[in-house]
Amino acid sequence: MSSVKSAVKSARKTAAPRANAGRLLIVGAGDIAQRALPQLVRRFTVFAMTRSEAGAKALLGLGVTPVLADLDRPDSMRELPAADVLLHAAPPQLKGARDDRTRNLVNAIARAAKGALPRRVVYISTSGVYGDCRGAHIDEARMTNPGTDRARRRCDAEQVLAEWTGRHDGTLVVLRAPGIYGDNRFPLARLREGTPVLTREDDVFTNHIHAEDLAAMVVRALQLGRTAPQRAAGVFNASDDRAMPMGAWFDLVADRYGLPRPPRVARAQAAGCIPPMMLSFMNESRRLDNRRIKQAFDLQLRYPTVFDGVPQMSQMSHLHRVQP
Repeated sequence: MSSVKSAVKSARKTAAPRANAGRLLIVGAGDIAQRALPQLVRRFTVFAMTRSEAGAKALLGLGVTPVLADLDRPDSMRELPAADVLLHAAPPQLKGARDDRTRNLVNAIARAAKGALPRRVVYISTSGVYGDCRGAHIDEARMTNPGTDRARRRCDAEQVLAEWTGRHDGTLVVLRAPGIYGDNRFPLARLREGTPVLTREDDVFTNHIHAEDLAAMVVRALQLGRTAPQRAAGVFNASDDRAMPMGAWFDLVADRYGLPRPPRVARAQAAGCIPPMMLSFMNESRRLDNRRIKQAFDLQLRYPTVFDGVPQMSQMSHLHRVQP
């Protein structure tokens, strides 16, 4: 047995609940979860799934008990720890209209937990489940209408989790996040490549959330599960305060990073010069209403708009994780 696997096994054996804290299982311990971890490890006994020994070693250093398992391999999840709370931040697989990973997860938890299922589940979804709203202002009452398999997989995950938590009387929180940005999440490569955006006449509205604000929403969603579970339940638009045309977003990032603004093309010519994945985002336009999450979570955004969150040139030297 490797030293890392031995350390993981030891950590599983010695993980003891913190005073007045529950047991939290994180599935998808990536950027957003790791930003939330400093607060979460103070409030919960935290377990987190990882597929690799390198990931397990990193999690041990963050005060987390790693669980070596893979959502694509159900047999690897036979020994998931019992948890009071689940944070599901893992993306679906890359193909198909169903989220097989979420289905594998709930089945594995049901087998391993032996009746002790999470009383609260927080899932990071996407605003893409609304589909194209033609620039309309929308709140959480808007029906889902996914226009791509990528969004259909997220819809499927939401439905699977809703049915699962409903069957065992749990509470589900769905955070529908739009474009996530932060110090390692800017479209710099596309700007340097000169990838075009749509003309102002053909442009679409897009929404954003800073990674730090999304992490704060995750912490709040988990925390309120203990103090106000019904107030913080259901679906929430996890967005900042202001939608903007997509081209204006690329212009802003270009200006702040001292790069050329992207060229503009008409929609009729877009298919020949814009990558299909990026073009799929340009086929949907919506403006998210975030009042519900701010009121229910009693939340004040650190970065209310992208104008607050995208760094100025004078701040660049203070960033340590900027994309190359």
